[in-house]
Amino acid sequence: MKFLDKLPRFAFFTGKGGVGKTSLACAAAVKLADAGKRVLLVSTDPASNVGQVFGLAIGNQITLVPAVEHLWAIEIDPQAAAQGYRDRIVDPVRGVLPKEVVKGMEEQLSGACTTEIAAFDEFTGLLTDESLVARFDHVLFDTAPTGHTIRLLQLPGAWNSFLEEGKGDASCLGPLAGLDKQRAQYKAAVDALADPLRTRLVLVARAQASTLREVARTHDELARLGLSQQFLVVNGVMPLREADSDPLAAALVHREQAALAAMPDILKGLPMDQVPLKAFDLVGLDALRQFLDAEDAHPASTDLAPAAALQAPSLGQLVDEIAAPGHGLIMVMGKGGVGKTTLAAALALELALRGLPVYLTTSDPAAHLAETLTGQLDNLAVSRIDPQVETQRYRNQVLASKGKHLDERGRALLEEDLRSPCTEEIAVFQAFSRIIREAGRKFVVMDTAPTGHTLLLLDATGAYHREIARQMANSGVHFTTPMMQLQDEGRTKVLIATLAENTPVQEAAFLQEDLRRAGIEPWAWIINNSVAATSSGSPLLRLRAAKEKPFIDAVASKHARRYAVVPLQAEEPVGLARLAALVKPHH
Repeated sequence: MKFLDKLPRFAFFTGKGGVGKTSLACAAAVKLADAGKRVLLVSTDPASNVGQVFGLAIGNQITLVPAVEHLWAIEIDPQAAAQGYRDRIVDPVRGVLPKEVVKGMEEQLSGACTTEIAAFDEFTGLLTDESLVARFDHVLFDTAPTGHTIRLLQLPGAWNSFLEEGKGDASCLGPLAGLDKQRAQYKAAVDALADPLRTRLVLVARAQASTLREVARTHDELARLGLSQQFLVVNGVMPLREADSDPLAAALVHREQAALAAMPDILKGLPMDQVPLKAFDLVGLDALRQFLDAEDAHPASTDLAPAAALQAPSLGQLVDEIAAPGHGLIMVMGKGGVGKTTLAAALALELALRGLPVYLTTSDPAAHLAETLTGQLDNLAVSRIDPQVETQRYRNQVLASKGKHLDERGRALLEEDLRSPCTEEIAVFQAFSRIIREAGRKFVVMDTAPTGHTLLLLDATGAYHREIARQMANSGVHFTTPMMQLQDEGRTKVLIATLAENTPVQEAAFLQEDLRRAGIEPWAWIINNSVAATSSGSPLLRLRAAKEKPFIDAVASKHARRYAVVPLQAEEPVGLARLAALVKPHH
C-alpha cells in the first residue's frame, strides 16, 4: 500500500462519512504495530466504532490494545469535548455580561463548527505534546480536521474584545470566541499538519463520481492551506470477478471503473491505492489483517439463498403525501456523498410529472442534473446557486453596511472574519431565502440545504441575533419570515438523506438534533442506494444487504417519523427516465 510507504510520524485519514476511514485507520495501525512500530490510534469521529472493531472499551484516555503488541488507542468524544469547550468560554462571562448576551453565546456555540473546533482542540495537544509524541513512532488520526476547521483556526480570533469595545459585530462569533489563549498551540498544530516530513493526509473515497468530486474539492481546499502531502485511497472497489455473478454487480463494476477512469485530473496525480470490497465484517484482528490485502478469497457466502428485496416504503409513497397540498417548500438535507442532488431532482421530476408546478434549486457545484432537466418539462424550472458568487455578494453587502463606520483595524478584522466558512453558509442561505417565497404558489425543491448550524446562527437569541437582524435589514433581505416558514411543517417539509450504514445514519441523527435545536422537525428520512431493496444474486451484494437491515430498522423504529428506501440502481441515475425510476415501488 503506497500510503504506508515511508509513513511520517502523523497520518490523518479524511473523507466523507461512510467511506471507511475507521476501518482503514484501524487496519493501518495493526499493520504498523505488527511490523514492530509503536502506534497510537486516535479517533475523533462522532460515530466512532474503534472500540467495537477491536472488541474493547477505549474511551477518552490512551488505552493499550492487549491483543496487538505496540498498539494503543484513544477515542475523543466530540460532544463531550464541545460541552467542555462551551463551558470554558461561557462560564467566565456568566454574571458579567447581560443574560441575553450569554444566552446568545450558548446558542451560537451549539452548532457543528464548535464541535469541530472542540475536537481539534483536544487533539492539538497530541500533535504538539513532544513528551507524548516521543512515545510513539506513528500517531494515526481517524477523521482529520477539515479545511473548514483549519480556516477557522487561522482567523485572528480577536472578535470577543472587539465586540466588548463596541466597535462592531461578527458573522461567525461563536466558534472563534476565546481562541486567543490557544493561539500558539493551534499555530504549532497547523504547522505540523503542513509539514510533509511530519504529516501525511490520506484522502479516503469510494469509486463513485460524486464522491471523487467531493474528494477533489477537499484536496484543493487543504492544498490551498498548505497541506500538500496527500495520498488517495479508493475503498470498497467491487472486484471485477463479481461481474460474472449478477447483472447488478456487473453494472456496478462498470460504473466504478468508469468513475475511476474519469476522476478529476487533480486526483490522478496523487499516489493512489485501491482496496477491494470485502465479504466480511471489519471487526476483529483477523479481518483487519486481511483488509489491506490486494485480493481476498472469493466470498464464502455462496450458500446464501438469493434474498427477496426488502419490503419498505418507496419514495413514491412519500411523494403522495408531499403532493397533497399542491405547493410547499421541500428541503433535502444530509451529509456529502449520500445523493442529495439526485434525490431532490427525482422528487422535483415526480411532482412535475403529476402536473404540479415545480422549481428545483441546487447549490451543488456539479450542475449536471440541472443541465439534464432544464427545458425538459414545461412546469419544471431549474436554477443553480453559485456559492462563490453568493459569498462575494454577501461580503460586499456586509463591508458596505457594517464596514463603512469601522476604523482600519476594525475593517481588517471584519474582512478576515468574512473569510470564515460560516460566511458561505449564510450567503447561500440568503440566496435560498430569496426563492422561499415562491413556495406559496408552487413546489420549491431545494438541494444542499443550509445546515442546522447555519440556521442556529441565524436564529440566535440576544444581542447577537439583533445584530444579525440589523445586518440583514441593511441588505434588504428579511430572515425572520423564511425562518418561520422553515419551522412551519404545514409549509415546509425537511427530508434527511442517508445511507444504510453506521456512520451515515449517526451523522444524519446528529443533523436531526441540530435542526430540532433550531425549531425545525424533520418530516421524513430517505435511505438511498440500498442493496437490501434489490434482489441481487451477487455473493458480495447479498452480504452487504444483510448488513444494511439493522440500520434500516434503526431509522424506521428510532430516528424517523416516516421514511422511504431507494434501491441501488444498476445505472447512474441521471436523466429523466433514470430519475423517474427512483420513485417507483420496489420490485
